[in-house]
Amino acid sequence: MTLLPDHVHDIAGAIQLALAPAFLLTGIAGMLNVMTGRLGRIMDRSRAVVVEASGGDAATLEWMRRQLRTLERRRRYASYAITACTIAALLLCSVIASLFIEAMFDAPLKWLIGGLFTAATITLVVGLSFFLREVHMAMRTIRIPGGEGE
Repeated sequence: MTLLPDHVHDIAGAIQLALAPAFLLTGIAGMLNVMTGRLGRIMDRSRAVVVEASGGDAATLEWMRRQLRTLERRRRYASYAITACTIAALLLCSVIASLFIEAMFDAPLKWLIGGLFTAATITLVVGLSFFLREVHMAMRTIRIPGGEGE
């Protein structure tokens, strides 16, 4: 029975350590999918508002301006959320790469890896906060006819 060199065990350990950030990366990818879908819906709604209000009277044009201002704020929050979550994903990719560099070259990167992971987590929190803000704005502005309160 041959013994494996130590660096093989180090690389196997790096792979095991990289699994948690990789799973988190998969979750972020799912969230980005949801966020880009919402952004697309916001853009579709803004186009529909312009079509609905075209050729309307002064009250209709004022309604259109209010709707477009709200949709623009929602678009901005969704865009910030997408940007922050994408940065978090990039930072997690850097964590994974750093783990392998540390294992392969025996480089002391623990502080870098910890800092990158912390930055990724904070950036993800920021992105999810912007996403939550956009969802709350949407819920406040959308009323379903015949629902509660009407």
